[in-house]
Amino acid sequence: MKTLNGLVPLRSCWVTGIVALSVSALSAQTPAAQAPATQTQQQPASQKLTFTGDLALWTVAIKPTKTAEFERVMARVREALSKSPDPMRQRQAAGWKVMKIEKPMPDGNIAYVHVISPVVPDADYTVMKILYDAFPEERQALYDSYRDSFAANLSLATGRVAVDLGQAASTTSASLVH
Repeated sequence: MKTLNGLVPLRSCWVTGIVALSVSALSAQTPAAQAPATQTQQQPASQKLTFTGDLALWTVAIKPTKTAEFERVMARVREALSKSPDPMRQRQAAGWKVMKIEKPMPDGNIAYVHVISPVVPDADYTVMKILYDAFPEERQALYDSYRDSFAANLSLATGRVAVDLGQAASTTSASLVH
């Protein structure tokens, strides 16, 4: 897959979009997902949405009239992660922020960037899986809210920190500057 400056254009690699990815955690090569009503009835063997590297920047477009709904769903994700008895889920909550880009995109949608730092190795970042595990009685309502707010995947970038400006330079790095 070709990348541009380390960014993977999700529109070209994730046919199903973020909703289908979050609901069933399908890989990039999977055909389009089933209709939502069928998905909640069946429990397909799902794959985890994991990230590699130290951090991940995952950008999505949200319908401008549905930003409050999207933010409510993400607040439920925060609640699910932070109240989970699983230490891995709690570590996910500690390192996951969602930034709203203030200026609308040319098509009017609003971009949100999931800033995940540090990435928790092997942790499942599938939004709907997190919600379904924590709030099984709200499955359909949460799915509907998330699906209705979602417009498109924009990009995913993962990698290691090359230079941490908040850390003192090592003696090896400092000697290279002089």
